[in-house]
Amino acid sequence: MHEEETFFETIKCDDGISHNLEYHSRRIARTISLNINLHEYILPINDDALKCKVIYDMYGILDVIYEPYVRKEIKTFKIIEDNTLEYKFKSTNRDAINALLEHKDGADEIIIVQNELVTDTSIANIAIYDGESWFTTKQPLLQGTTRERFLDNKALIERDITVEMLKNSKKIALLNAMVGMYIIDDYSFLE
Repeated sequence: MHEEETFFETIKCDDGISHNLEYHSRRIARTISLNINLHEYILPINDDALKCKVIYDMYGILDVIYEPYVRKEIKTFKIIEDNTLEYKFKSTNRDAINALLEHKDGADEIIIVQNELVTDTSIANIAIYDGESWFTTKQPLLQGTTRERFLDNKALIERDITVEMLKNSKKIALLNAMVGMYIIDDYSFLE
């Protein structure tokens, strides 16, 4: 981590409520080793569905931005292999991820594979349903707050997920702060 690097948290706000601040605070503490009370910074400005972006660096909070939120429909995926990408911290520098998005070839979203194992999409952790249980990868690029919450609640099981397991799954779910667990029943993979 570089001293001048900046990071961000995306926090769901609706009905005047800021969701899951405990998990976001924990990730900030893991990233910059500071305990920050997000309740002091996040004050939803209305009852609409808002995406709150908290930008911070190793010294503390730099900015809080509120934007209207509309969920993007995702039905098609492009599987992209990149064994060098690192995104351990939720950095504002997403150049490497954006470079991968340039190869999505008309798909709605990409699924990033490293060393033959599924990691994440460009915007979310991923889970698969095999007909009995929901699984999420042991090797995500980013330890997402929603993923962590669902693991804590025993709604997900960690395991290595291969591309074959992904393609044979009954359902896929995207996991992030804005959508929670967004289950997709009807999806396809673009070659």
